[in-house]
Amino acid sequence: MKFSSILLPSLLCAASASAQYFSAGWVPGQGPNLVPDAPAPTGNTPTPGQTFDRAETPAPAPPASGGSGGVLGGIASLLDLNRLLTAGPVASLFEKLGMNVTEAVGRATASPWDLRIPFITDENFEDVIVNEELTPEEEKERVWILIISVTAGGNNAISQFVDKSFDEAYNQTLIAGDLPHVRWGRIDYINVTYITTKWSVWSGPYIVLLKDRGQSLRFYKADRVRITPELLRELLIEELWRNSSVWSSNFAPGGKREWILHYYALGLTHVFNFVNRFPRWMLMIASGAIASLVMRILHRNPTAAVPPKAEEPKPIASESTGSETAVASSTATASPSKGKGKQRKNKK
Repeated sequence: MKFSSILLPSLLCAASASAQYFSAGWVPGQGPNLVPDAPAPTGNTPTPGQTFDRAETPAPAPPASGGSGGVLGGIASLLDLNRLLTAGPVASLFEKLGMNVTEAVGRATASPWDLRIPFITDENFEDVIVNEELTPEEEKERVWILIISVTAGGNNAISQFVDKSFDEAYNQTLIAGDLPHVRWGRIDYINVTYITTKWSVWSGPYIVLLKDRGQSLRFYKADRVRITPELLRELLIEELWRNSSVWSSNFAPGGKREWILHYYALGLTHVFNFVNRFPRWMLMIASGAIASLVMRILHRNPTAAVPPKAEEPKPIASESTGSETAVASSTATASPSKGKGKQRKNKK
């Protein structure tokens, strides 16, 4: 019985073995039987362990130089509120409560603009507008129309209306094809610092017309006129923008004091890039703590001045005693004179 239990696995192993593992052995007078090595893989031919499937969509572009990076960027990504809310345990917890947090975060982070319109940022302004490859004729006719939007900063009804009109005018222009020399772009006021500071733009929304590679600027405050798609297209088709004056102060492009806004904008850009690495909720907590500390310092009670020590009154007992002694002595000296007078009278 034991022999059969050992024989059966041995037969199974022999049946599963391949004949290529067995050889006739070495015969006297025969040279060494060397097995040729497998050819080394070439540089373009990956080994089987290195094969991979190419992704259908390209990888996303790396973040810009001004974005989050380094240790602070890693901490900020870990502390991102949207990432924390959409994490597995937190999302499942809210799902048990009947709330779809992932869908809500997706709606909140969705872009409110037409993504066909390119974004003009601090990083690509020079490449897209200033250094655009154009022939002399194209450079003479090139017009850029930009919108400085503040929609991302909050629920600004005017900015949302202007954005919608701007997107609709862009869509109508694509359909009509009657403005081939005009380029459209959008500036997100919340995430762009250098351009808006150098142009001395401190609020929004604005419509900006650029000519001469960004050296000629015309600004239109969008909250003073009802901006409609028809109005924007009329402004471009009939070139009504030529009737408005170009920004030509000393701080404008080409002005004597342009360098002041240039370096001021660079400083604010570095500050923004550093602050932008932290989540907004962390900045709100830090700013509230700093404001509370400043208010406490400003409203603290002033230290009370120590009053000077009052001089101790001098004792007046000795003076009264001295006066009484003087009066008594004067009285004693005056009484003998009266006795002498009486004696003289008696003698007479």
